[in-house]
Amino acid sequence: MVIPPGTAWRPLPPQGGDPSGPAEPDPRRPLDGGAHGVSRREVLVAGLAPLVGTACAAAPEASPLAGDEALLDDLEQRTFRWFWETTNPVNGLVPDRWPSPSFCSIAAVGFGLSAWAIGAAQGWITRAQASERTLATLRFFRDSKQGPQARGTSGHKGFYYHFLDMRSGERWADCELSTVDTALLLAGVLHAASFYQANDAAETEIRQLADALSERVDWRWAQPRGPAICHGWRPEHGFLPYDWTGYSEAMLVYLLALGAPARAVASDAWGAWTSTYARHWTTFHGQTHLHFPPLFGHQYTHCWVDFRGIRDAWMREHDLDYFENSRRATLAQRAYAQANPLGWAGYGGDIWGITACDGPADVTRRFRGTPRRFISYAGRGAGLHDDGTLAPTAALASLPFAPEIVKPALRALRERYGAAIYNRHGFVDAFNPSFDHADVALKHGQLVPGVGWVDTDHLGIDQGPITLMAANARRDEVWRIMRGNAQVRRGLERAGFRGGWLAQG
Repeated sequence: MVIPPGTAWRPLPPQGGDPSGPAEPDPRRPLDGGAHGVSRREVLVAGLAPLVGTACAAAPEASPLAGDEALLDDLEQRTFRWFWETTNPVNGLVPDRWPSPSFCSIAAVGFGLSAWAIGAAQGWITRAQASERTLATLRFFRDSKQGPQARGTSGHKGFYYHFLDMRSGERWADCELSTVDTALLLAGVLHAASFYQANDAAETEIRQLADALSERVDWRWAQPRGPAICHGWRPEHGFLPYDWTGYSEAMLVYLLALGAPARAVASDAWGAWTSTYARHWTTFHGQTHLHFPPLFGHQYTHCWVDFRGIRDAWMREHDLDYFENSRRATLAQRAYAQANPLGWAGYGGDIWGITACDGPADVTRRFRGTPRRFISYAGRGAGLHDDGTLAPTAALASLPFAPEIVKPALRALRERYGAAIYNRHGFVDAFNPSFDHADVALKHGQLVPGVGWVDTDHLGIDQGPITLMAANARRDEVWRIMRGNAQVRRGLERAGFRGGWLAQG
């Protein structure tokens, strides 16, 4: 596909021309042809045909009445499809959100690189299709211009800007050079390098490109105040005035910086990261753990790193590992929803999960007689910016940690809200059953009668954890491959992790 100069990039639409895809039958009832005239399998395969043709395996037929594994099969393929269908195939850039017009999120690209490997492993696309898409992505990042200029570049010192133009790949507006988003991108790059191990020309080039991208990141440059690593940099003003200290999703930053093949940071960086842990060690809704209110902070690094049974010095002192910590955070979120201290609609034992996501608008309106503040996109969490907005990714990307509560949540979301929140690409980013104010100009989404506010977008950084964590929970898929990645292993060892699979050589 060649994009003519001067035209806006847009994902390839399914057959029929509508970028939103064919209308989905109501997932609240099983499909057997009937009035719709087609089975769910025909709908799903037809939707993938424009990009992958007959190479894509048929999707499962899964209604909310199906078993847990069928529901997960359906969810996995739909979220994978989002990455496959919305990516610009010329340069491999993944949009921040879709279907709203969007720039590229480099973090979403990292999730996309892993999603394509998962799709190839599961037979949803061929290995050749996955490697071709991966090569397009890695070649773009290798060839894109680096430098200190404010315009005309994609990054600097091996790092990349948080957002890039979907067509040109250059910095979007005045966004920052982001260390954490670069780390999420690199995690996908490293996964690709470890997954594509054949000796053919394509997979050999993937490994070479991944090595080149990893080697040119100057992690030491990103320590202006050392030994902590800075949030980012802007050409107009220099380094941002904040450094990453725990606990949050930025654990991945430190592991990759410690394990880097060139210009790695010194081992005292991990001490800087953990130096603030005591502030976050608390008991929240019955669970004592390192607390970070939005659940994504307990998920992102775990998408690629298997923390089961391995511990750094801090965790050894507290007799748990980071996997168990995330399990406790997950259980606490569900307990918070059951307690529902603010009395929001919908919250309960099977409908729960608060994390960074879209919301209806920045406005104050009454809910059950009390003025409440609602917000648009925000770093929501249990007890933090809780305005009644629920994000399916919060619960679903916790599948490895607590399957006994996540599987019922998946079923409840499908049964209770059905097609209002679940479509061709899986669950929309968020919904709010407590918001039904028709007088408000919405920042995102729409009002759905009987449901409340419902987003109309899917976000790459929320789709990605669903895709990767389902693969990990069900098949040990990303974890198994990444346990063999030299940079990840070196980073863990330099951070002082011991035991578990690290001790097995």
